[in-house]
Amino acid sequence: MFRRLLPGAALAAAIAMASAPPALAQNCTPRVADAELVKPRTLVLSTNPTLPPMQYVNAQGQLVGMRVELGTEIARRLCLTPEHVRVEFAAMIPGLAARRWDMINTGMFYTEERQKLMWLVRYEEQAISISVPRGNPRNIRSIEDLAGLTVGVEQGGFEFRRTQDIAKALEAKGLKPITIRPFDNFAVSFQALRVGQLDAAISIDSTAKEYDDRGDFTRAVSGLYGTPINFGFRSQVLALAVAQVLTEMKTDGSFQALLDRFGVKPYEGSFEPVGPG
Repeated sequence: MFRRLLPGAALAAAIAMASAPPALAQNCTPRVADAELVKPRTLVLSTNPTLPPMQYVNAQGQLVGMRVELGTEIARRLCLTPEHVRVEFAAMIPGLAARRWDMINTGMFYTEERQKLMWLVRYEEQAISISVPRGNPRNIRSIEDLAGLTVGVEQGGFEFRRTQDIAKALEAKGLKPITIRPFDNFAVSFQALRVGQLDAAISIDSTAKEYDDRGDFTRAVSGLYGTPINFGFRSQVLALAVAQVLTEMKTDGSFQALLDRFGVKPYEGSFEPVGPG
């Protein structure tokens, strides 16, 4: 892993701040200086709320889900006010660099390319699934069964790249190519699957399982390309502070309890930030 560390005095100050006791009241002292934040005493988190049960908008118009709860709890323990910004994934990384938000909290998969662009804190394990119309009328049991079919996926992300990998693997085996239809977000992709414009849709395991449990779609294949999920940061100081909060939550059991409630596997390594080097 590549890391670029802060100068000694600054790093020591950052660690001291990140090691402060958890904030338990609204009148506590913030554990991150305003200079590291977009807004004073506020943690601005970007999310793409199209992946139930991880992040989505409920029937009452409220932003809910495991990652929303986790982001809110992190802000509380940092003694900051959480502010969730709803935005398409394609705008996440440019917006982080432009100081539109402090933290990407949208279930972003880890890649070495992303580590070169920002500070990452890994905390969750995910894989991708193939969802099909209810009952699986085409009897899709493996990626080879996608040959010649039309598959939808959110554009620009890890899932889109892995769908391209699936297409290449099929062609390498001499099978018919798949048609990849990119969408602005997963919700639109699943809408297209619902109305018969797609044969299959690619998403994360948790979302595919949720739709299967609801009876909306059948999860035909799961567990593909397992990879850690991470938060993204512009500020190394903030990344260190969030990593410390996650460590505290792991120690007191609240982190595992939250993930267990949503059937999500935690990242097995340390929460130490990794970033540009």
